Amino acid sequence: MSRIRAFTMPKWGIEMTEGTIADWTVKEGESFRRGQTLCLIETAKITNEVEAEYDATVRRIIVPGGSEAEPVGALLAVFDEGSHSEEEIDAFVAAFRPAEGGIAKGAEKTKAAPEPVAVASVAEKPRTRIDTNRPISPEALRLAEEEGVDVAVIEGSGRGGRITHQDVVKALRGAATDAPRGALPVELEDLKIFASPLARRIAALHGLSLQGVTGTGPRGRISKADVLALVPKPAAGGIGAPAFVAGENRPEIVPFDRIRKIVAQRLTQAKQEIPHFYLRTSARADALLEMRRTANLVLGSKASVNDWIVKASAVALARHPDVNVQVHGAEIHRFPHADVAIAVASPKGLVTPVVRQADLMRIDQLAAETRRLIDKAQAGKLGMEDMEGGTFSVSNLGMFGIENFDAIINPPQGAILAVGAAARVPVECPGGVAFETRLSLTLSVDHRAIDGAAGAQFLQTLKGLIEAPEGLFGA
Repeated sequence: MSRIRAFTMPKWGIEMTEGTIADWTVKEGESFRRGQTLCLIETAKITNEVEAEYDATVRRIIVPGGSEAEPVGALLAVFDEGSHSEEEIDAFVAAFRPAEGGIAKGAEKTKAAPEPVAVASVAEKPRTRIDTNRPISPEALRLAEEEGVDVAVIEGSGRGGRITHQDVVKALRGAATDAPRGALPVELEDLKIFASPLARRIAALHGLSLQGVTGTGPRGRISKADVLALVPKPAAGGIGAPAFVAGENRPEIVPFDRIRKIVAQRLTQAKQEIPHFYLRTSARADALLEMRRTANLVLGSKASVNDWIVKASAVALARHPDVNVQVHGAEIHRFPHADVAIAVASPKGLVTPVVRQADLMRIDQLAAETRRLIDKAQAGKLGMEDMEGGTFSVSNLGMFGIENFDAIINPPQGAILAVGAAARVPVECPGGVAFETRLSLTLSVDHRAIDGAAGAQFLQTLKGLIEAPEGLFGA
């Protein structure tokens, strides 16, 4: 009989209620063979490769890979053992109801699955009618009748001892293994050994045959552990360890959330459309670190090193308006005051809240504002008013020990400053060698709006303010 078959979400274990198609390894219209991997199904605990139990063709994929979870019993795909029309496939899908206790989306309580559409084949196999009171699935009964299998000796692995299709296939494999060559029909002698793909790879690696191996996995499947038990161990006192066998290295698939998707689009556009060039320097930070300690005591503030760098950048921008710009199409917008965006890693991804007119703030005021914005970012409560309109950005990875890096410009701004870690380095001085703290600075510049000389002059001013921070007071 040529048949249309429903491929549904399987149930692995009592606690499983739903699963997700991670990926299909077959496509619509593609034929497959018994034992071939059809798809990867993820549950809350495992990811399994699902192998075909018969030869057929994929006629319809109902649930594509990467979709949301589907309940046990939900229709995932339609397979065809013959060559049925699209109308027959449509009718089968429309009439489908989940079986085995599964409830598909939009369905009522569990109903019996429809009888598969059957079309007489040219060479129909004779069937032996089996009368039994034992619980057995229609698929298993059909296969048992076609192959003449005695179901009385089969131990059912389904719910309540029900005999499943796989139980009959297992019984056939046992018969094919025990019978002499030629004693059974060709299709029984050629039944593939029921083993996981990883078990097959390990066996091939060590030149082992799976013929006659008893599987300890679900429904008698030969597992990795079964094959590893056959791998020869090194002799006692011998040199060397057992051969390394690589396990499966499956990725965790994490789709972009809304914030990360927007950030990815903007950064990709910025890198593709903005002609970046980079200016690098370093500055002595000992005087700034000392002034920070003193100012925090006098002002009663907790300004960070990054707050001082933001303040120095803002003062330098006010002195170099050619760098304190935004680019809008064919126009350059220059600003008299510096609205400095600070890069913050939040639970929702990278965000850049803006410190308004940072060049006019005292260091304690600036520290309080950055703390407020960082707290809002960490709580996921930043609004668009907190992130719009920046004229320049500062991105600091020095606290992570990063020595230097190149940042991507945040459009429509014209430049961004990347700050690396402060490091103690030896320097030559009269009478010998001394140590000083140096800070790495890299300025990424939009060459459409800012020339190299303008960027270099800005960076020179910024370096001077960091090395002589008294210039920041009264600015």
